[in-house]
Amino acid sequence: MHRSVFLLLCIIQTIFVFAQEPQFTRQDTLRGSITSEREWWDLTYYHLDITVDPENKSIKGKNTIHYKVVKDHNVIQVDLQPPLIIEKVLQNNKELDVRSEGNAHFITLVDPQKENSSNSIQVFYSGKPREAVRAPWDGGISWKKDDNGKHFIASSCQGLGASVWWPNKDHMYDEVDSLLISVNVPKDLMNISNGRLRKVEEHDNGTKTFHWFVSNPINNYGVNINIGDYVHFGEQYQGEKGTLDMDYYVVRDNLEKAKKQFKDAPKMMKAFEHWFGPYPFYEDSFKLVEVPYLGMEHQSSVTYGNKYTNGYLGTDLSGSGWGLKFDFIIIHEAGHEWFANNITYKDAADMWVHEGFTAYSETLFLDYYYGKKASAEYVIGTRRNIQNDKPIIGSYNVNNEGSSDMYYKGANMLHTLRQLIEDDEKWRSVLRGLNSEFYHQTVTTKQIEDYISKETKIDLTEFFNQYLRTTKIPTLEYSFKEGKLKYRYIDIIEKFDMPVRLFIDDRAEWIQPNDLWQTKELKGKKLSIDPNFYVNVKPL
Repeated sequence: MHRSVFLLLCIIQTIFVFAQEPQFTRQDTLRGSITSEREWWDLTYYHLDITVDPENKSIKGKNTIHYKVVKDHNVIQVDLQPPLIIEKVLQNNKELDVRSEGNAHFITLVDPQKENSSNSIQVFYSGKPREAVRAPWDGGISWKKDDNGKHFIASSCQGLGASVWWPNKDHMYDEVDSLLISVNVPKDLMNISNGRLRKVEEHDNGTKTFHWFVSNPINNYGVNINIGDYVHFGEQYQGEKGTLDMDYYVVRDNLEKAKKQFKDAPKMMKAFEHWFGPYPFYEDSFKLVEVPYLGMEHQSSVTYGNKYTNGYLGTDLSGSGWGLKFDFIIIHEAGHEWFANNITYKDAADMWVHEGFTAYSETLFLDYYYGKKASAEYVIGTRRNIQNDKPIIGSYNVNNEGSSDMYYKGANMLHTLRQLIEDDEKWRSVLRGLNSEFYHQTVTTKQIEDYISKETKIDLTEFFNQYLRTTKIPTLEYSFKEGKLKYRYIDIIEKFDMPVRLFIDDRAEWIQPNDLWQTKELKGKKLSIDPNFYVNVKPL
């Protein structure tokens, strides 16, 4: 090959490879890492006190941030995204210097920050927050109106960050212990947020302030505002920890539809308490709140916009028919109360912990009410949504999510794991154990992997490496002739040897393939591989 042609091909190849690698910025690092200006203080309490002006699509107010000093430092990082601006920051009535770098704002504290002491700052801010383009995926604030022309407003900010509409410590590793949300709105509207309503104040200027208190730890994107012409109905559910208040807030004209559709909510609670353990936020109640977008898992204030239809906006994502047996948004988003709000990832790279388990919760809901055959057909059907475009786990410390396959590849990985455990009660004890062991905690993938391996007494290292960290799906090559089965795996990582169940004339048998050819004598004529295992099958 001519040298110049060779060099040109090398350059093109380098550019191609470079283009395939995600490129991260200084802002990604400031958002996604535990910076020195974050690690020295531990969140204890927020009081978010704001006025929302629907006509001008603006927010004005302050967040009082309480914290405990973990180690000596005098610069604190608070996050707030433009076009919102920080007007001033106070500590002990002293205005502090603020240095801004994009979305990160570094505040120099004047008073001593002694280890183990408790302090607070007040962050005053205002402006017109980013308007959601395609909520909840491309979030911000949705400024809409209902069919009667009333303002219909809601926040959604997973991935984008809670700092898109309020100043906070915008990293998932540190959840605030409790929270008071005070929201001032025009008097003909209501604001529904997380936790329990403490009081409503009426003002002479034609507005009301709604005060909601959250008594449990909460992640930042789980905090929400929902403003509209709401009507309320509710019920009490007798659950594993006693009486749970279940409240529903919907746009006035949709009350009768909601009373019918929201019957899935107590059904959800019964199934998920069975599989996952007690609802994690009895003290804060459970709410479904109608919003002008599809829905989101805001803690104790789950938002709903599925148009009062079963399935996902009336469609079955599995193609099996079973997805039309339930309202997808009620079941999926409420499932996040256990996996996302109770057990929360520390780093966005591990978002599969939220989405994989919760996507599988849809299957477990069906299992509880319709049996194993129905649930298996559903989860197997969702494989058609898997792209295998990139690994499920993203890049750490830069606020980078992995592939959207975290939903249904994650669910099918967990369904496969259930087969390996075999004992359904053991599987249930693992799921309940996760929610007990990591109750109200932030976690890493490794913690989840190690816990499941320990409880099942199965070394799942290569199992998780295969499905979470590569795009390879194990392919089982085999031939079956005259009672002799010859088999091996291809498209696997080193040391992957997951057992798989097969059927010979409807009789169950187990094999444990690896990357080497093996043989096994089996009496029978008809052979099939159990479809509950997420592997490709290649008869020779």
